[in-house]
Amino acid sequence: MTFDRLVCANCAAPVSQGRCPVCRASRQRLQQEGPSGGLNPAALIALLVILVAAVALVAQHTV
Repeated sequence: MTFDRLVCANCAAPVSQGRCPVCRASRQRLQQEGPSGGLNPAALIALLVILVAAVALVAQHTV
């Protein structure tokens, strides 16, 4: 989830506006994590398994 849709529990404003110190800290943390920061380890493992399966399928069809 991106921070532009998050609502701060401290000030009830969008986190992207950074009205309070909690918003600003959350916005900074989300920006530092990058695009894959929200993925949990199980999702990363699933993506890796799918990628390996796709490469194996392509390799099998080229032989």
